[in-house]
Amino acid sequence: MRRPLSWMVAAFTLALTTAPTLSTVAADSESPLVLEATIPLEHVSGRIDHMAIDLGGKRLLVAELGNNSVDVIDLREGKAVHRLTGLREPQGVGYAAVANLIVVANAGDGTVRMFRGEDFAPLGSIALGDDADDVRIDPRTGAVIVGYGSVGLAVIDPKSRIKVAGISLPAHPEGFAIDPDTRQTFVNVPDAGQIAVVDLERRRQTATWRISGLRANFPMALDPARGVLAAAFRSPARLALLDARTGSVTAKLPVCADADDVFFDAKRDRIYVSCGSGEISVFQRDGVNYRPLARVATASGARTSLFVPELDRLFVAERAGLLGSSAAIRVYRPVP
Repeated sequence: MRRPLSWMVAAFTLALTTAPTLSTVAADSESPLVLEATIPLEHVSGRIDHMAIDLGGKRLLVAELGNNSVDVIDLREGKAVHRLTGLREPQGVGYAAVANLIVVANAGDGTVRMFRGEDFAPLGSIALGDDADDVRIDPRTGAVIVGYGSVGLAVIDPKSRIKVAGISLPAHPEGFAIDPDTRQTFVNVPDAGQIAVVDLERRRQTATWRISGLRANFPMALDPARGVLAAAFRSPARLALLDARTGSVTAKLPVCADADDVFFDAKRDRIYVSCGSGEISVFQRDGVNYRPLARVATASGARTSLFVPELDRLFVAERAGLLGSSAAIRVYRPVP
C-alpha cells in the first residue's frame, strides 16, 4: 500500500508524497509507533549521529559522522535536497532560527562550522579544540550551546558567530537538556559518573547528581512542565527518571540496549528511547509513574532519532548495512 504522508505544523501542512525516492508503509494499528515513510540517504556510509529540525524551512538536518557530511532533507518533498561536505566527523547539528544559521559540531577537528540557511554558504568556523559533539539551542536566548572535549560547554552567539562563554565540566559532556523557563541545564557526564546541573546565567556547574549502580549515561530529555528528567544508561540498560528540582530518582526502568536518544511526547504522556539494538522502547505515564508500553523494532544500529512535537513525528536514522542496504531516515507516526 502506498499513500502520502502529511501532518500539520502550526499554520502550515507538510506533505511527503509518494515518489521514486520515498517508500511508504501501511499502518500497524497495534503499535504505538507506525512506520509511515522511509527517506533514502543516497551514498551515505558509516555511523549517523545527531539530527536537528528547521521548522520554518520544513527541513531535517542529519549529521552523517562516518560520511563526513550533513544531509538536508526537504520534508515537503520527502527527499534529501542538499549535502554539506568536507566536514570532519560531524557529530552535532543545530539550526539557530534567530540567525537562519546551520551549525555543525565536528569531532574530527574540534571545530564548529556555520552555514547560511538559505543557500548553505559557509560562514566561518570556531575552533573549540577537541571533540565538538552535541548541539542545543537555548530556547530563551537563541544562543547555540555545544558540548566539547573534556572541557565542557561552549556558548556561541549565532548572530555574531563567535564564542562568548565557556562552562567547565569534569569530563566530556554527552546529551544535555535546557529548561526553557529557568535555563538550568542538565548534562550527562558519563566519564565522571554524574549528571551535572549547570546554570546558564551564571555559567557554572551548581550541582552534581550520581545514580548508584548505573553507568554510561548518554541520552537525556526533560519534561519541564512536570519537572521530570529522563537519562538513559547503557550499563546496565536502564531508563532513570529523576525529579528535576532535587535530583532524586523516581524510577529505574529496563530499556533497550545501546540507548542513544530519548524524548518526551507530552501529547500522549509517553517517552521514546531509540537504541542501537534495533528497537525503540516506549513508556506510558499512568498517574505519576511510567510503565513499559512496547518495544518497536527498527533496524540494527538505528540508534539516533529525533522527536519533533510540532510535526508529531519521530525520525530514526538507519545506517547503511553490511550487505549493501542504503542508509535512510525512518519516519514514525505516534498513535493514537
